[in-house]
Amino acid sequence: MLTGSELLAKVKELGDVSKSDLVRECGYVSTKKDGSERLNFTAFYEALLGAKGVSLGTDGGRRSAGKGGRKLSYTATVQGNGNLLVGKAYTAMLDLKPGDEFEIKLGRKQIKLIPSGGSDEEE
Repeated sequence: MLTGSELLAKVKELGDVSKSDLVRECGYVSTKKDGSERLNFTAFYEALLGAKGVSLGTDGGRRSAGKGGRKLSYTATVQGNGNLLVGKAYTAMLDLKPGDEFEIKLGRKQIKLIPSGGSDEEE
């Protein structure tokens, strides 16, 4: 799959061809289980926009939760039963898996979760 300036050059070189041929010639093709060809239009157009310097889905480093969902607030509220919930969107951003263990360090007005075997120097 072509990206960056190579992608832009290929698109310009191909000129006025069909969209399917354009996607195919730039390498955005995969093979389905039945052996037929699948054209990856979305990946092609995202790469094309990226090559032109257009960035999609960024919000100053903050990511949205889910597909087109709400923006992450980076705040948490203690629930009625006293639990403090860190949502799935945050654990996904950190690539945390079920069973990952943390040491809890309490400060004056803060809580630090430090991965077991990790250092509290990392941020």
